[in-house]
Amino acid sequence: MTRPATPGRPARPQTVLTVVRTERLTPHMVRVSLGGEEFAAFHARWAEKGATDQYIKLLFADPALGLTPPYDMDALRKRLAPEQMPVRRTYSVRAVDVAAGTVDVDFVVHGDDGLAGPWAASVQVGEQVCFGGPGGNYRPDPAADWHLFAGDEAALPAIAAGLEDLATTAPDAVGTALIEVEGPEDEQPVTAPAGVEVRWLHRGAEFTPQSTRWAAALRDEPWREGRVHAFVHGEREQVKAARAYLADERGVDRRDLSVSAYWAFGRAEETFQAEKQTPLGQIFPDGTTGG
Repeated sequence: MTRPATPGRPARPQTVLTVVRTERLTPHMVRVSLGGEEFAAFHARWAEKGATDQYIKLLFADPALGLTPPYDMDALRKRLAPEQMPVRRTYSVRAVDVAAGTVDVDFVVHGDDGLAGPWAASVQVGEQVCFGGPGGNYRPDPAADWHLFAGDEAALPAIAAGLEDLATTAPDAVGTALIEVEGPEDEQPVTAPAGVEVRWLHRGAEFTPQSTRWAAALRDEPWREGRVHAFVHGEREQVKAARAYLADERGVDRRDLSVSAYWAFGRAEETFQAEKQTPLGQIFPDGTTGG
């Protein structure tokens, strides 16, 4: 389904699916599997993009308002107060299973913190989920001399999807994946080419600017010869540091960098998204936020 188009603006597709299964993957990650009649239309858009890092924008509406998805956001803005509008949260698509007709989305969960994490931890099978997308363009280039993946657990679903794709398209690929999680119990099985080393970094605590390790570990990683294709995503300030290292110090061509922030420490998504229009939210010196 799509919402009615605003004159001069194309309709933005919204998909409405149903929760068909949930699974606690690790102490801090829950997988929600979605399916239903609109799966085929979503899959067509997902397949056309051909990217491994594809994201959707989930829309959470206040149940007390009795809104029925899909949501005509323009019409709702005319009759609802700003604080009553459905709230967007951006998440990577972990996997699409054509045979099962399902879309898997993995959520980082830290108790009652945030909106989407607690929702994923308590959502019941049969609940409807509305979202926009997919967006995203990255797919690991099998022609690259080597590959670099780095990020925190927010980037884990996209890193895992990229590694799985690379294992199929370039099984002889070499490189490194640095994945930061809270502890060993948060590691997950990941399929990767034999020549791509998957290294798990343990903070030993919840994320803080002091406990995080992956951006510093990236600088300590031995540098390989040849053209690298890099996928570096996660908390904003760590991504900025990694971007500066890769582009400014190592001279990696921007066309070989998929670098952007998925979140920012101490910020709700509304603030995080708004800050993308300010110097604070810019990842590259030219004022862009990465991709």
